[in-house]
Amino acid sequence: MKNISQITQRPQFILTDIDDTLTDEGKLKPNAYQALWDLKNAGFKIIPITGRPAGWCEMIARFWPVDGIVGENGAFYFRYHQNKMHRYFELPESVRLENQKKLKVIEAEILNQVPGCAVASDQFSRLADLAIDFCEDVPALSKDQVQKIKSIFEKHGAVAKISSIHVNGWFGNYDKLSMIKKMLHQEFQVSDNDLLKSCLFVGDSPNDEPLFSYFPQSVGVANVNQFLHQMHFHPQFTTTGHGGDGFSELSQHLLNL
Repeated sequence: MKNISQITQRPQFILTDIDDTLTDEGKLKPNAYQALWDLKNAGFKIIPITGRPAGWCEMIARFWPVDGIVGENGAFYFRYHQNKMHRYFELPESVRLENQKKLKVIEAEILNQVPGCAVASDQFSRLADLAIDFCEDVPALSKDQVQKIKSIFEKHGAVAKISSIHVNGWFGNYDKLSMIKKMLHQEFQVSDNDLLKSCLFVGDSPNDEPLFSYFPQSVGVANVNQFLHQMHFHPQFTTTGHGGDGFSELSQHLLNL
C-alpha cells in the first residue's frame, strides 16, 4: 500500500465510513469534524457510508456538512437537499417489517448462544437490519465469538457483515456499494464509469473490503493495518494517523491537490 502523499487525482466525491474512520473511541473529535467542513467548503461532495441506523442518518444528513448518507449497510440513502429530506429505500416497508420478524428470531438465538454480546444500543433507530454489539458497549469478544455471531445470521439465510464494533445482519440483495451506485446515479447523474474516476473511498475495517476493491482511489486510515491479514483486498493508500486523525491527514492532502 502507498502513502496518501501519492494520491494525485482530485476526487469529486469523498465516500467515508464513520466508526473508527471519522471517530476515535466512539467520539467525533474537532479535527475530523473540521476536516468535513474544510472539504465541503472547498467544493468536495461528502457522503458517509455506514452501518449506523436510520435515526442517526436522518440527523447526519440534515446537520452535518455532507451531501447525503448511505445507512444500515446499503438499506437506504438519505439526502437533505433544497430544504427537503429525500429518502430512498431498497425494500418497501412491508418487506422490511417481515424481515424484522425474522431478525428477532435470529436475535434470540445469538443472545442465547454467544454469551457477552448484546443488541446494539442504537437498534431502536434501525429500520432494516439487526446490529449485535461485540465491543462498543460490552467487553470485547474473541474473534471466534464474533465469527459465531456471523455464522448464526448466515445459517438463517441473512447477509452478515463484521464492522469494527458490530455484526450487522439483514435480508436483502443489497450492500453499501449497490446503494452508493444508486444514490450517485439518481441524485447526481453519475455513471458507473464516472463513478470510478470521480470517487475516493476511505474506511478502516473488513466490512469496507468490497469498496476498497472497487474504487481505484481507496484509502484506509492506519487502524486498517490490524485487519489486513483478514482481507483479500486492501486499500490502495493508507494514512499514518488512526481514525479521525487519519481522516484529517487525508483532508489536508486533498485540499492541497
